[in-house]
Parts: sequence; structure tokens; C-alpha cells
Amino acid sequence: MAQSEFGLLGVARTGFTSDYPGQWHGKWDRMENDVCVRLAEYNSIFKENDDIYHAAAKKLGLSACALWLLYILREKDHVYTQSEICERLFMPKQTINSALKKLEIDGFIELQIGSDRKTKRVVLTESGRRLAGRSADKLLEAERSAFSRMTNEEQDAFLRLFRRFTDLLRDEAERII
Repeated sequence: MAQSEFGLLGVARTGFTSDYPGQWHGKWDRMENDVCVRLAEYNSIFKENDDIYHAAAKKLGLSACALWLLYILREKDHVYTQSEICERLFMPKQTINSALKKLEIDGFIELQIGSDRKTKRVVLTESGRRLAGRSADKLLEAERSAFSRMTNEEQDAFLRLFRRFTDLLRDEAERII
């Protein structure tokens, strides 16, 4: 790809516009081509968006999970428990726990006993706050800046439609899978 096709983080901008190859069989063969093309473009955009976050984590020298942990700890002024973080990030407990252990060993977080012995609260240390300032805070700033470049109507439409699609997809996946 030419240099101009890459964004700030070196992420390729795909701009999916090609014809959908139509590799589906059975009832999917009858699906309208424009739905297939739009769905392929959605998937391309979704993967491109995900790649932006992965590229940011790599550029910052963090795993994607570690970046998301720092992100969630900085997003709101709230102390989260390990289970709350798993729920918010939609990641497996084992993945979160592994990343938390590494951040704890590296001195970026402390795991404090919560309301009972099994509950652990995740708190950034001073060096963790500095790391978050160099990483998650920059990502939050980029998101806020990008989002604010849309009108209020565009923001509302984006959120409404993305939520609707997510709810419909969850319903269909539960029905089919």
C-alpha cells in the first residue's frame, strides 16, 4: 500500500468498495447483494477500527488488554473490581486476570481487598497514573476529538444504529447458534 493509505498509527485505511465475492451457499445465495456488500463494508470498518486500537497499544508498548485496562480505569472517576472490569470490557476473566497480574508485577496497579476477601479492587499506582497519562489518556483524547467532529445528530444516529445492530445481532446469534 502507498504511504498515503495509512493513518497516523500506521493502520491501513481499507475503504472497502469491491464487489462481495458471494461465497455463501443455501439460503444465503438468495440474500440481496446490497445487504452482502453493506455487511462486508461494516465488517471491514469494524476490523479497521479494532486495528486502530491494536496499533495504538503496540505503538505504546502495551498489550491490547493492558491498554483497555488502563483505559477503563481512566475513563471514569471510579474504582472497579476485577469482575466489573470483565463485564465492562466483555473479555474473559482469565485474560483480564493475566493482564492485571502483569500490571501489578510491573508496579502500575494495586489489587486491594474489596467488600469481601474474594473481591479485589483495581487501583492505579502513581507510576500507573503516569503510564495511563501517556497511553489511555491519549486514546481517550483521540476518541473524544474524533467524536466531537461529528454533529450531535450524527453522534446520536451513530450510537442509536450501532446499539440497534448489536441488539439485533445478539438476538440472531442466540437464536441461530
